[in-house]
Amino acid sequence: YQPVPLSVKTLPDTFVVQISVFYKVPVLYSIVSGDEKGYFIIESSTGIVRTRINLKREDFPLIFNVRATDTSNPSIFNEVSVKVEIIDENYFSPVFPSPVLEERLEENLPATEIVQLNAQDDDTGRNGLLTYGIFSGDKLKFRIDETSGILYSTVTFDYEEEPTEYQIVVYAEDDGIPEKKRGYCTVVIKIID
Repeated sequence: YQPVPLSVKTLPDTFVVQISVFYKVPVLYSIVSGDEKGYFIIESSTGIVRTRINLKREDFPLIFNVRATDTSNPSIFNEVSVKVEIIDENYFSPVFPSPVLEERLEENLPATEIVQLNAQDDDTGRNGLLTYGIFSGDKLKFRIDETSGILYSTVTFDYEEEPTEYQIVVYAEDDGIPEKKRGYCTVVIKIID
């Protein structure tokens, strides 16, 4: 059996899985090995497995064995394994080293790299996997590489003809479960003569 993964926030007495056998007489179900810390309890007559205590991430995935024993003859039994996994919670939002960054960009340059943004997310796995995007600002004149976080200009700027300062709000978004989280950074780009 491999039930739906549980959250570390799963409360005691939560349904996990129901074990069942095809057999002509009643059986008694019991957990016989693999659950040394006592995370789970099984109802002996129904085979329903529930959580008994709060779960600790570091002890999972956990495989335990359930035995179904013939009620009239205890020497007749069969066992099955149950593999329980835990989904990591998305605890942290991405964070940039500074909420505001100031960069200088010379006029008359072709499209060029301006700065590489690096956010940090203290979650592990996909909850800490980041993609970058432009939240607000001139998306026609600037773009960001969604995996590397490198911000680029996409046009040539003329100091005398255009604004000399742009504000681009960049986000880093994790791939979190159950919801994605974002962090933001404002990049102030000054066009220089």
